[in-house]
Amino acid sequence: MKQNAGIDYGMGMTNRDHENGIHYGVISQDEVLQAWADSSEPYYGDEKEIDEDAEPLSFSFEGDGYLAECGDDGDIFITKSPFYTLCAFCSPCAPGAGYLMDSRKDGIKAYCFGHDWYEDGKAPYPVYDVKTGRIVNE
Repeated sequence: MKQNAGIDYGMGMTNRDHENGIHYGVISQDEVLQAWADSSEPYYGDEKEIDEDAEPLSFSFEGDGYLAECGDDGDIFITKSPFYTLCAFCSPCAPGAGYLMDSRKDGIKAYCFGHDWYEDGKAPYPVYDVKTGRIVNE
């Protein structure tokens, strides 16, 4: 039975890198919680005076070729990465993005975290190098 990638609710325009066509990847922070907690930085807003008890508006990570952000819904959007995987489109709540935990052989290319983001050293999806297109072993 042939799998398909689902519906692109972004119609090719949203949640994708227009330079190379790779879609943004979406994953729950729970899947990479320890690495995300160790690496991400809180964002409190642009206010000059922030209440000491203020909760962060979001968390983000920029480094090692990655650009990722997580809001209060707990989903991390990976908008740049040295890696991609093949997966299904997200539901309409993230139009045009790929849901990393729904791996598909004939899916869309979506930015993803590499193997080192996972506690056991292996991503739950195939990881490909953006520059070469080759699969990356753990």
